[in-house]
Amino acid sequence: MQTKPVLTVSDIDKILAAARAEALANGWAVSIAVVDDGGHALGLVRLDGAAPLSAYISTEKARTAALGRRESKVYEDMINGGRTSFLSAPVLQGMLEGGVPIVIDGAVIGAVGVSGVKSNEDAQIAKAGIAALG
Repeated sequence: MQTKPVLTVSDIDKILAAARAEALANGWAVSIAVVDDGGHALGLVRLDGAAPLSAYISTEKARTAALGRRESKVYEDMINGGRTSFLSAPVLQGMLEGGVPIVIDGAVIGAVGVSGVKSNEDAQIAKAGIAALG
Protein backbone atom coordinates (compact mmCIF):
# COMPACT_ATOMS: atom_id res chain seq x y z
CA MET A 1 0.00 0.00 0.00
CA GLN A 2 1.25 3.48 -0.82
CA THR A 3 1.10 6.47 1.47
CA LYS A 4 0.76 10.12 0.53
CA PRO A 5 0.97 13.47 2.23
CA VAL A 6 -2.31 15.22 2.98
CA LEU A 7 -3.25 18.78 3.86
CA THR A 8 -3.88 19.48 7.53
CA VAL A 9 -6.02 22.22 9.02
CA SER A 10 -2.80 24.01 9.93
CA ASP A 11 -1.64 23.81 6.29
CA ILE A 12 -4.94 25.23 5.08
CA ASP A 13 -4.70 28.10 7.57
CA LYS A 14 -1.14 28.89 6.36
CA ILE A 15 -2.19 28.85 2.71
CA LEU A 16 -5.22 31.06 3.26
CA ALA A 17 -3.28 33.52 5.43
CA ALA A 18 -0.44 33.90 2.93
CA ALA A 19 -2.77 34.17 -0.05
CA ARG A 20 -4.91 36.70 1.81
CA ALA A 21 -1.81 38.74 2.69
CA GLU A 22 -0.75 38.78 -0.98
CA ALA A 23 -4.19 39.94 -2.07
CA LEU A 24 -4.44 42.62 0.60
CA ALA A 25 -0.91 43.89 -0.11
CA ASN A 26 -2.04 44.55 -3.67
CA GLY A 27 -5.47 45.89 -2.79
CA TRP A 28 -7.24 43.02 -4.52
CA ALA A 29 -10.73 41.90 -3.45
CA VAL A 30 -10.81 38.17 -4.20
CA SER A 31 -12.07 34.82 -3.02
CA ILE A 32 -9.53 32.11 -2.19
CA ALA A 33 -10.39 28.41 -2.06
CA VAL A 34 -8.38 25.38 -0.98
CA VAL A 35 -9.41 21.85 -1.98
CA ASP A 36 -8.00 18.37 -1.42
CA ASP A 37 -6.74 16.06 -4.18
CA GLY A 38 -10.31 15.00 -4.97
CA GLY A 39 -11.47 18.58 -5.40
CA HIS A 40 -13.40 18.68 -2.11
CA ALA A 41 -13.50 22.07 -0.37
CA LEU A 42 -11.28 22.44 2.69
CA GLY A 43 -11.21 26.21 3.11
CA LEU A 44 -12.63 29.38 1.59
CA VAL A 45 -12.31 33.08 2.29
CA ARG A 46 -14.07 35.89 0.44
CA LEU A 47 -12.37 39.20 1.11
CA ASP A 48 -14.34 42.38 1.66
CA GLY A 49 -15.57 43.74 -1.65
CA ALA A 50 -15.14 40.49 -3.59
CA ALA A 51 -18.07 39.60 -5.82
CA PRO A 52 -20.23 36.75 -4.50
CA LEU A 53 -19.66 34.83 -7.74
CA SER A 54 -15.91 34.81 -7.07
CA ALA A 55 -16.43 32.33 -4.20
CA TYR A 56 -17.93 29.83 -6.61
CA ILE A 57 -15.37 30.46 -9.37
CA SER A 58 -12.37 30.18 -7.02
CA THR A 59 -13.58 26.80 -5.79
CA GLU A 60 -14.10 25.54 -9.34
CA LYS A 61 -10.63 26.74 -10.41
CA ALA A 62 -9.12 24.87 -7.45
CA ARG A 63 -11.16 21.75 -8.21
CA THR A 64 -10.05 21.83 -11.86
CA ALA A 65 -6.38 22.15 -10.85
CA ALA A 66 -6.64 19.32 -8.32
CA LEU A 67 -8.50 16.87 -10.55
CA GLY A 68 -6.48 17.74 -13.65
CA ARG A 69 -3.19 17.67 -11.73
CA ARG A 70 -2.09 20.88 -13.50
CA GLU A 71 -2.73 24.59 -13.44
CA SER A 72 -6.17 25.51 -14.69
CA LYS A 73 -4.46 27.89 -17.14
CA VAL A 74 -3.49 24.85 -19.23
CA TYR A 75 -7.15 24.27 -20.06
CA GLU A 76 -7.80 27.94 -20.78
CA ASP A 77 -4.83 27.97 -23.17
CA MET A 78 -6.06 24.83 -24.94
CA ILE A 79 -9.52 26.32 -25.42
CA ASN A 80 -8.14 29.68 -26.56
CA GLY A 81 -5.87 27.76 -28.95
CA GLY A 82 -8.90 26.32 -30.70
CA ARG A 83 -9.51 23.09 -28.82
CA THR A 84 -13.01 24.17 -27.87
CA SER A 85 -14.16 20.58 -27.35
CA PHE A 86 -12.60 20.88 -23.88
CA LEU A 87 -15.56 23.06 -22.94
CA SER A 88 -17.57 19.84 -22.71
CA ALA A 89 -15.13 18.11 -20.31
CA PRO A 90 -17.14 16.63 -17.43
CA VAL A 91 -16.68 18.07 -13.92
CA LEU A 92 -14.08 20.68 -14.95
CA GLN A 93 -15.92 23.97 -14.71
CA GLY A 94 -13.05 26.23 -13.69
CA MET A 95 -10.99 26.22 -16.86
CA LEU A 96 -9.64 29.73 -16.30
CA GLU A 97 -6.23 30.76 -15.01
CA GLY A 98 -6.10 31.01 -11.24
CA GLY A 99 -6.20 27.37 -10.11
CA VAL A 100 -2.81 25.99 -8.99
CA PRO A 101 -2.12 22.44 -7.77
CA ILE A 102 -0.28 21.82 -4.50
CA VAL A 103 2.51 19.35 -5.23
CA ILE A 104 4.42 17.68 -2.40
CA ASP A 105 7.03 14.99 -3.09
CA GLY A 106 5.73 14.70 -6.67
CA ALA A 107 2.13 14.11 -5.60
CA VAL A 108 -0.75 16.52 -6.08
CA ILE A 109 -2.37 16.76 -2.65
CA GLY A 110 -4.79 19.57 -3.39
CA ALA A 111 -5.05 22.95 -5.05
CA VAL A 112 -5.69 26.63 -4.48
CA GLY A 113 -8.08 28.64 -6.62
CA VAL A 114 -8.48 32.40 -6.66
CA SER A 115 -11.00 34.63 -8.40
CA GLY A 116 -11.66 38.33 -8.44
CA VAL A 117 -8.91 40.11 -10.35
CA LYS A 118 -7.01 39.50 -13.60
CA SER A 119 -6.33 35.80 -14.11
CA ASN A 120 -2.55 36.13 -13.83
CA GLU A 121 -3.06 38.03 -10.55
CA ASP A 122 -5.38 35.27 -9.31
CA ALA A 123 -2.59 32.77 -10.02
CA GLN A 124 -0.05 35.01 -8.26
CA ILE A 125 -2.17 34.97 -5.11
CA ALA A 126 -2.64 31.18 -5.29
CA LYS A 127 1.10 30.61 -5.67
CA ALA A 128 1.85 32.92 -2.73
CA GLY A 129 -0.49 30.80 -0.62
CA ILE A 130 1.16 27.56 -1.66
CA ALA A 131 4.63 29.01 -1.01
CA ALA A 132 3.70 29.34 2.67
CA LEU A 133 3.97 25.57 2.97
CA GLY A 134 7.74 25.88 2.49
